[in-house]
Order: sequence, then structure tokens, then C-alpha cells
Amino acid sequence: MQGSRAAQFELYKLYAKAMYNVALRILNYEEEAEDVLQEAFLDAFTRIVDFRQETTFGLWLKQIVINKSINYLRKRRMEFVSTDEISEVPDEDSFDYSEMQLQAEEIRQAITQLPDGYRVVLSLYLLEGYDHEEIAHILKISENTSRTQYMRAKKKLKSILEMKGMRDE
Repeated sequence: MQGSRAAQFELYKLYAKAMYNVALRILNYEEEAEDVLQEAFLDAFTRIVDFRQETTFGLWLKQIVINKSINYLRKRRMEFVSTDEISEVPDEDSFDYSEMQLQAEEIRQAITQLPDGYRVVLSLYLLEGYDHEEIAHILKISENTSRTQYMRAKKKLKSILEMKGMRDE
């Protein structure tokens, strides 16, 4: 038992910071991210027998963290904007990040100002590398809603960053 405790602690030290950041990007609240982190590690350690080495422990743990974070959001009754209001979805490539020379911290701060639905889809897509099909499955929304949330998130993020730029001048 002592050896497994030491191994658990090593795994915790190895993954805690990265998993906390994943939870924080989704939840936007430090206390909830800390709760998710603790619950995810408890789940992982109690369900370690379910871990199939088809993937890395880190990816398996990250999926647990994302699922728990999404559940926390659902408890907050996160609502995604209906896609019925949209006549057309803009081209994904029309937004050019490269023309904005912004510090990573400014972008991170701007992302925290996005509504939950926008922030979650943007984080899962851009930062966690999920595609819209996977996001739709994780969040139990349609792929079209995922794409729409992503497009709106980028537009809103751009306007937040532009407003910040105007205030800084």
C-alpha cells in the first residue's frame, strides 16, 4: 500500500498543474478547478484498474478532468446559444490571429471574459485540440452548435481584445 501511495503522489506531482489549468480554462473559477482536480485524481486512482494502456495516463486523466469540468458547468446551468437565430456561419479561416501582436496573458484574460458556452467550446477546440464532432459529443450539443459557439467566441474574443487595445492607447 505504501508503494502505491508514493506512486500516486508522483503521478499527482507530474500532472496536477496541467490538469488544474485544463479545468480552470473550462470553469473560469479557481475554487471549482481545484475541486475538479481533486475529484479527478480520486476517480483516477480508484478506477486505475479501468485504465487501458491504449492511451497515456495523462490523456485518460485529462478526459476525466474535462468531463468533471463539464458536469460542474451543467450544475451552473450553462446554456448554449441556439443556432436557430443564425442565417449563416462565417468562414472559420476569415479570422486572422497573426495580425494581433498580443501577449499570451492578455489573450488568457480576454478568454476568461467570454460567456461559459463560448469559453468552453473555444478552449476545447483551440487549447485542448478537440474537433467539433468530439466537442458535440462531450457537451451533448450538435456539431453545428459547437461550430457556431466557436465562431461567436472568436468574434467576441476579437472585440474584447480590440476594446482592450483602445483602452491601452
